[in-house]
Amino acid sequence: MALIGRERPGEDRDGVTDRDMDAQSYAEAVFVQEDRYLKEIKEDIRARGMPAIFVPPVVGAFIHWMAKSHDSQAILEIGALGGYSGLWLARALRQPGGRLVSLELNPEYARVAESHLTKAGLGDVVEYRVGPALESLQQLDRENARFDFFLIDADKENYPEYLQWCVRLAAPRAIIVADNALQGGRVYAVEHREPSTEAVRRFNQLAAADPRLRALLLPIGDGLVVAEVVAPGPA
Repeated sequence: MALIGRERPGEDRDGVTDRDMDAQSYAEAVFVQEDRYLKEIKEDIRARGMPAIFVPPVVGAFIHWMAKSHDSQAILEIGALGGYSGLWLARALRQPGGRLVSLELNPEYARVAESHLTKAGLGDVVEYRVGPALESLQQLDRENARFDFFLIDADKENYPEYLQWCVRLAAPRAIIVADNALQGGRVYAVEHREPSTEAVRRFNQLAAADPRLRALLLPIGDGLVVAEVVAPGPA
């Protein structure tokens, strides 16, 4: 899938002009192209009244590029929603034999996501596991499953636990990406003590300090922590 746009900087694309363009919209206008399947997923999520909390297009393009560059054959997604990030990831899988496992708490969201990936011709490379993600992660460990790419984009209170499970389930040199690492700026505003913000702060600190990881926080979208697992396994 091409990630480079056709418009020159300054040209109008979907209502974005020089006057109202910020860094993210500029990056998306120049470097990202969503096809009709990606656009339809976002439209359907909104039409169904589901939370419109899918990753921005520039983040979708980034995780696709990262997973593709890493030659990923086994990807674990924590948080499916309606399948938007899942489609970006599924398209990055090495084939034949590539597999995406997606964990989703809400059965209806998983059903919607599965229908979208099936429509895009990728239903046969994705497996949805419905239920609390921590339980699914324990089950994957019992199955001795290993993954070479992870996306964490689910309930923030469990981010620290998700990180530990991803490292445990990681193949050597696996990549872990976590979305919403900036929490709209709340992580560096000391007055914010919400449980979700505190959990993401803890997650960031753990990722930065864990000797098993080589990690960095990138200010893309709402912040992405990107970590390479240099020593897989339990702490």
